[in-house]
Amino acid sequence: MTPAIRNIAIIAHVDHGKTTLVDAMMRQSGTFAEHEAVVERIMDSMDLERERGITIMAKNASVRYLDTKINILDTPGHADFGGEVERVLKMVDGVMLLVDAAEGPLPQTRYVLSKALAAHLPPIVVINKIDRHEAEPDRVLNEIYDLFIDLDASEDLLDFPVLYTIGRTGVARRSLSDPSEDLRPLFEEILKSVPPPRAASDGPLQLLIANLDYNEYVGRLGIGRIESGIARAGVAVSICKDGGVIERTKIAQLYAYVGLKRVPVESAEAGDIVAIAGIEEVFIGDTVAEAENPTPLPRIHVDDPTISMEFSVNNSPFAGREGKYVTTRRLRERLEQELLGNVSLKVEETGSPDTFKVSGRGVLQMAILIEMMRREGYELQVAQPEVVTLEADGQTMEPFELVFIDVPEQFVGVATETLGSRKGVMTKMINHGAGRVRMEFEIPSRGLIGFRSEFLTATKGTGLFNTLFLRYGPWQGNMQRRLTGALIADREGSITGYALYNLQERGIMFLGPGALVYEGMVVGENARSDDLNVNVVKEKKQTNMRSSNSDETVKLIPPRPMSLDMCLEFIDNTEFVEVTPKSIRIRKRILPQHLRLREISREKNAR
Repeated sequence: MTPAIRNIAIIAHVDHGKTTLVDAMMRQSGTFAEHEAVVERIMDSMDLERERGITIMAKNASVRYLDTKINILDTPGHADFGGEVERVLKMVDGVMLLVDAAEGPLPQTRYVLSKALAAHLPPIVVINKIDRHEAEPDRVLNEIYDLFIDLDASEDLLDFPVLYTIGRTGVARRSLSDPSEDLRPLFEEILKSVPPPRAASDGPLQLLIANLDYNEYVGRLGIGRIESGIARAGVAVSICKDGGVIERTKIAQLYAYVGLKRVPVESAEAGDIVAIAGIEEVFIGDTVAEAENPTPLPRIHVDDPTISMEFSVNNSPFAGREGKYVTTRRLRERLEQELLGNVSLKVEETGSPDTFKVSGRGVLQMAILIEMMRREGYELQVAQPEVVTLEADGQTMEPFELVFIDVPEQFVGVATETLGSRKGVMTKMINHGAGRVRMEFEIPSRGLIGFRSEFLTATKGTGLFNTLFLRYGPWQGNMQRRLTGALIADREGSITGYALYNLQERGIMFLGPGALVYEGMVVGENARSDDLNVNVVKEKKQTNMRSSNSDETVKLIPPRPMSLDMCLEFIDNTEFVEVTPKSIRIRKRILPQHLRLREISREKNAR
């Protein structure tokens, strides 16, 4: 019997309206009661997702249309969270490609769509935000066809249905002239174009674990789609683990999804997406199978990390003042916990017992992890992001990125020069004649570390850029990252306005009067290329002499607040970012000034 289920993943670039459309689908399907208060962007359940306006963690929900249960899986729109995407696509039978009617398909759309086409998942194309005054749905549809052809889509996948939507008001139309004022055309198309799960309820149990969660009452939860058979609560099963290891255990509790909620059920048939509890040692990629004669499914493959960073225990003079978890043991436990649910992350021991090498898919993924840890009460310090290299045929290979730039015409030259200095090579330029130009570059991933702030400054905040992992290529030699030095506090104390007033011409300050500093802490960016030790706690000397204007308030240039992302872009290999629940500071690896000078002298002599 074919189950009345449809499993679909939504693919979209950041800010193309994916989560807003899901909100409308859940409201119009009657998922919520009339009296139920519901926040906007329901699927963005993490605080960081709401703050940044992006989807970080893949999540699942369900709606009912007529007699069919539609499982909706929300995919991250950024390539740094590609590990989430690859897991989600294992649980679905079709995808909905959501594209902004003005911006068209952008890089992250390309990345996730390539994964879906490789899995031969039938697409439904949805052109969203057709109510925007700059919307050009016909042009965008042509760009979507070009994208499918560029990704070598098969002929049957090229024959995709197209709908036009306004996610904010919950409208879907089969054509621009369609008078529809609700989402019924979209629901009907999902039932028509997305095939039911290719699963047999009368076969042996097979359930591939594609995601993990945790509940304080029942412990770890394994989430996945039942590929075959029927899952039942309280029944003995086998867990097929990596390396051919098989363990006997029991499903203590079984949950199905109703809306955004997990509801306990006694059993679930093949094709449905469920969560199981009671199996403490289950991991992503494991197969839950029959107790007798278990047959494992192919494990989930995830692309290898391209960026690594050192995470270490905070050892600055201010260590332990603000954090709850400050020890090596706590840091190790937290990173091991992250590995349970994040298959694209890798953690390795280093030569130092207090330092761990963490590798992932991009700097944004690392920044999100660090931000989550500081909000949980952890103190740590992190080093400059570095690329993960490979050795092939005796040659060092480094990752390359495809960079998509969108700038006003007057900034084409400066954008090209900025990327060229970082060993970027232009491969394409498109000018639609609307005042903005799109360009594509191939560039070593190293060249993008610290690029964002320089690019936004060069284009006066008007430039847009997105990146996509391309390939590994030959090492491109040395690359200068930062052209400026740092202003470094030479003693501990509280910053004074008098000291800052006399240092303003030296560069850009990161901190204002009253901030506490210690020796070796970076307080600003030097206008020159070398580091400069400065006294930012100097006070005005007292005197008996007075004049009418001697004690006027000094006029200070406002400091540049440094976010975590900006700090990670700014630091070089001689610096750390110190992260605590209340503060983000930049510091030198070697704090005492005389030891830093000695190290610089030693390096010069070694050359």
